Amino acid sequence: MLSLSTSARRSLRDLALSALLVGAAALLAGLLAATPAHAQAGKGELRIGYQKSASLFVLQKAQGSLEKKLAPLGFGVKWVEFPAGPQLLEGLNVGAVDVGYVGEAPPIFAQAAGARFVYFGYDPAAPRAEAILVTKDSPIRSVADLKGKKVALNKGSNVHYLLVKQLEKNGLKLSDIQPVYLAPADGRAAFESKNVDAWVIWDPFQAAAEKATSARVLADGAPDVVNNYQYYLGERGFVTKNPKVIEALFEDSVAQGIWLKKNLRQAAELIAPLQGLPVDVVELALRRYEFNVKPITAAVAADQQKIADTFFELKLIPKAIKISDAVVVEKP
Repeated sequence: MLSLSTSARRSLRDLALSALLVGAAALLAGLLAATPAHAQAGKGELRIGYQKSASLFVLQKAQGSLEKKLAPLGFGVKWVEFPAGPQLLEGLNVGAVDVGYVGEAPPIFAQAAGARFVYFGYDPAAPRAEAILVTKDSPIRSVADLKGKKVALNKGSNVHYLLVKQLEKNGLKLSDIQPVYLAPADGRAAFESKNVDAWVIWDPFQAAAEKATSARVLADGAPDVVNNYQYYLGERGFVTKNPKVIEALFEDSVAQGIWLKKNLRQAAELIAPLQGLPVDVVELALRRYEFNVKPITAAVAADQQKIADTFFELKLIPKAIKISDAVVVEKP
């Protein structure tokens, strides 16, 4: 059994989407203050917002491949790290970055709050990269067995939607269980101490729990339960005015994604130290994602609309939104 080191546990904690990150506003103010005026206009520089959990971006940054791709266009690259998706969306909203990469939930909350951004690309579905986990010796054998049980999850995240859909599939509602809303690091602690009966979580936290504790996957997003898309977002003006830059970003992301999937172990060895995680954990997580960015389609936007509607029905967002209002569907 793999036991995570203290540094690895800290890295997982650093990757967590935590609502307790009250310093985000100060961080953004500092970013804006440090950003030259020409960069804020986007001319000559592509400013990318990323998180350590975004493995492909981490690889591209380390390899310098995008810088080489954009050089002929006269563009440089500035990588701006954010602790989580919501802060990255705020960075887009206030002009600290031009593009970013996040999961399904953060842009829904950001749009409901009035943030200005557009969806312009997505990675293929990764339904197995999030799951409902139980301990290896748990008597729970099916989602139906969760009735009346305590289930830990990060409120308003991708896995919130996964849990709702899995419960529906098994004839249950959210009110039939006892949801315990915890950020990933706290969820892991509650799961390991058996203070909750199950934990709904995404990679790389999912992979770390499987490797370190032999956690068992009770159910994930497959087959046909959720898609778990990852989205490329941008400032509308930058995306529409710089199609060649967006095309170069797509081309490099596709090329590096193909290399990553063909060389999983080597890619994991490159990415793991940058994320502060064991190589085996990173490799397992990489296996469950596809990296082949494409322009947004009407069908993908419709899938995101279903999540937004569900979150509104659950009163997780204050008003109904139209995903189509924030979509660039034309091919870059």
